[in-house]
Amino acid sequence: MRRTKIVATVGPASDSADILRAMIRAGVNVFRLNFSHGSAEEHKARCEMLRTLAHEQGCYVAILGDLQGPKIRLRKLAGDAVEIAEGDELWLDTQLADGEGDKQHLGVDYEPLARSVAPGDTLLIDDGRFQLSVLEVKGEAVLCRSESSGTLRSRKGINRLGGGLSAPALTEKDLQDIEHAAGMDLDFIAISFPSSAADIADARDKLQKAGCFAQIIGKIERAEAVAEEEHLDELIRACDGVMVARGDLGVEIGDASLIGLQKHIIKRARRLNRPVITATQMMESMISNPIPTRAEVFDVANAVLDGTDAVMLSAETAAGKYPVETVKAMARNCEGAERYPSARKSSYRLERSFDSVEETLAMSAVYAANHQQGVKAIVSLTETGRTVLLMSRLTSGIPIFAFSRNESTCNRVSLYRGVFAVASPEAGVTTEDCVEELKARGHVAAGDLILMTMGDQIGVDNHTNTLKIVRVL
Repeated sequence: MRRTKIVATVGPASDSADILRAMIRAGVNVFRLNFSHGSAEEHKARCEMLRTLAHEQGCYVAILGDLQGPKIRLRKLAGDAVEIAEGDELWLDTQLADGEGDKQHLGVDYEPLARSVAPGDTLLIDDGRFQLSVLEVKGEAVLCRSESSGTLRSRKGINRLGGGLSAPALTEKDLQDIEHAAGMDLDFIAISFPSSAADIADARDKLQKAGCFAQIIGKIERAEAVAEEEHLDELIRACDGVMVARGDLGVEIGDASLIGLQKHIIKRARRLNRPVITATQMMESMISNPIPTRAEVFDVANAVLDGTDAVMLSAETAAGKYPVETVKAMARNCEGAERYPSARKSSYRLERSFDSVEETLAMSAVYAANHQQGVKAIVSLTETGRTVLLMSRLTSGIPIFAFSRNESTCNRVSLYRGVFAVASPEAGVTTEDCVEELKARGHVAAGDLILMTMGDQIGVDNHTNTLKIVRVL
């Protein structure tokens, strides 16, 4: 069973019941709704369709709403595009309105720009495709020299190499989308461009006041967020999960630094008991080609070997020609990487002591699974999914089955590496019920061992206090 989960973005290329149904069959575990595009009514309708299709397929999927955040962009250009040559001098001006920009004067939607840069700084536009050297700051405008050539289009994003262009994490549009999100059946909501734990706390407060209790995924995409390990850890702890958003992060810190930082963020997230998604351009060539490049195959595999919970598809499934084929290719790549021995076992918590009975039980179960011969499955009877999240922080080749009567829990654990949801009756489930269910699904057979965790008080959250080994008869 594939343990690494797949996140796929819904868009024009996949916005039909037939395509979404095929994507679920191909292996999508989490669907992403990009709030940068589309209306609230469209996103709500997609949520309802996805729930219907998942029930039809007899499985669970999580739904992630992704807030646009304060992406700093060029304003609309006259004619929508201009040709820029290396050596051209141009002004970035926050006073220009939409449609007024030309190749000498480009409007920018970030009012503090002139106070945030200085001569000698480097600004990057369109994910680094255009590099501008800052020459002079005058009033509300910044004079730059282009170090690149090409066609520059409207609305492209702007970053400063090394970070420092930091608008508040929630925009007016985000606040409106939060109000709409309260009426959707979301499991997770992603906060774009948080700089600190305080940004996440503010977002959580606004979400809860709006009546939205989706778990928060913090997108790590600002240089400030990763400048110091303690600061990064605080940000991760404030979230329910994180995303390595390699687009803007790579632009701000440089691709060479991004390589090691991806591994570091995944490691810290797992150590701090948070799920982690690796995102951006993982199968980019499949937007227009039916097979991935070798480099993309290795990129996905490396994220799997790093220990990521999920790998994400963006434009590949939202706007590409081959959304279903892309999911299938990513699933194959994940399965291939998971066959490598280091992806199946880990022991990095052997030296840890625990102050939580729940974590002690969870770690004991995975340790036993990795060392006891004949174990074919781990079962957790869980209300919130907390125990299986803790289990999934240790690598094991043994599948973890979350038996829960809470549909929201079954949806949410779809993101966790190596965890598979099974619905339980409202009155609860017995050991015998679990064994028979796994036998019926073909996961275990007579003579196999199953490790089970549960609480002795049914229906009580965070009360896992029992671990037992069951032999299948």
